[in-house]
Amino acid sequence: MNRQSILIIGNVWVEPNSSAAGSRMLQLIELFLKQNYNITFASTSQKNSNALDLKSLGIEEVSIELNSANFDDFVLNLNPNIVVFDRFLTEEQFGWRVAENCPNTLRILDTEDLHFLRKVRHQQLKKGGEFTNKALLKSDDTKREIASILRCDLSLVISTYEMDLLKSVFKIDERILYYLPFLLDKINEHQIKNWNSFDKREHFVFIGNFLHKPNVDAVLTLKNQVWGKMRAYLPNVELHIYGAYVTQQIQQLHNPKEGFVIKGFAKNSKEVIQNSKVLLAPLRFGAGIKGKLTESMLCGTPSVTSTIGAEGMSKNNLWNGFVEDDYSNFALRASELYQNKTIWLKAQKNGIEIINSFYDKEKLSKPFINQIKLIQDNLENHRTQNFLGSLLQHKTLQATKYMSKWIEEKNK
Repeated sequence: MNRQSILIIGNVWVEPNSSAAGSRMLQLIELFLKQNYNITFASTSQKNSNALDLKSLGIEEVSIELNSANFDDFVLNLNPNIVVFDRFLTEEQFGWRVAENCPNTLRILDTEDLHFLRKVRHQQLKKGGEFTNKALLKSDDTKREIASILRCDLSLVISTYEMDLLKSVFKIDERILYYLPFLLDKINEHQIKNWNSFDKREHFVFIGNFLHKPNVDAVLTLKNQVWGKMRAYLPNVELHIYGAYVTQQIQQLHNPKEGFVIKGFAKNSKEVIQNSKVLLAPLRFGAGIKGKLTESMLCGTPSVTSTIGAEGMSKNNLWNGFVEDDYSNFALRASELYQNKTIWLKAQKNGIEIINSFYDKEKLSKPFINQIKLIQDNLENHRTQNFLGSLLQHKTLQATKYMSKWIEEKNK
């Protein structure tokens, strides 16, 4: 039997040490490798030193161009069984070309997180308005991303909150949605024994990619709203800020006298988090699952975050620390967690339970692969039931195709 081939079209190259999106993509790649799929990874972006060498994993790397007929020849020649679009933007750019050249190829959208949800929340926050479903429904970003979801045979949704939103507010047929959170190894006794103990840890930590606006906002919130209140409780403790692509705006916040220390890129994020006592993440907007928060659980490091931070990540208000939106309470809870070993150990235990109950890759992988096979075996029928999707595919194919051809001619 021939090996199935998968083409992954990435918005950017895979950077698992820079962002949660990079980690997520690596998890999917590892899952496909385990299933013995032949993988090709293609992207229009420039590769930098943070990018993973996919060739070392036996994956072919291909640079592709926007608005170019070269992609048509490439995809026709490759003729993959499955194409995975990493974010809706790549589906917009290349989905119609895949549909036209490889009509029998299964098209999967990995949403990463719902971009429109993050964007609309950010816009409402800047306006000082309240976030509502009405604001979501009016947004052009929403329309674009929902159209992309409808055009695909299957869309991977990372959080329970987003899954509910797509079904209840946008009335999207469950058959074209698949809930697939992070795929993580269970935490075992051996790992727990190797974690640094409460007494061997010190300081607070924040970590995040600064190309991602929610992280920039969270660090400004820590500096302007939270840290002064926390210093009143813990005058000798520091907050260490780590992350890829530190901006000038973030670097200017560096103030060792106040214990607010900008550390920059962490080569080993796990080591950094495991040496810290508590992770802080007062996120005011965002979407999806927050990689910094699952990573803190994997390192046995309790956290204090916001409602947005913890959203869709566990059930029954179970958290490895505290969820607080009021900054005075946030500072108080973080200080309690830092000083009280009993509360800290209970929070750590909750983190273990969350990872092992909700993110166990062994439990999540098989049903997902089965779903892919089921759709592949009944692809024509599956598409017939998604009439809106085929309508959008037809309309978009026409509009995008001629726009792209026009750009192509102009570029010549």
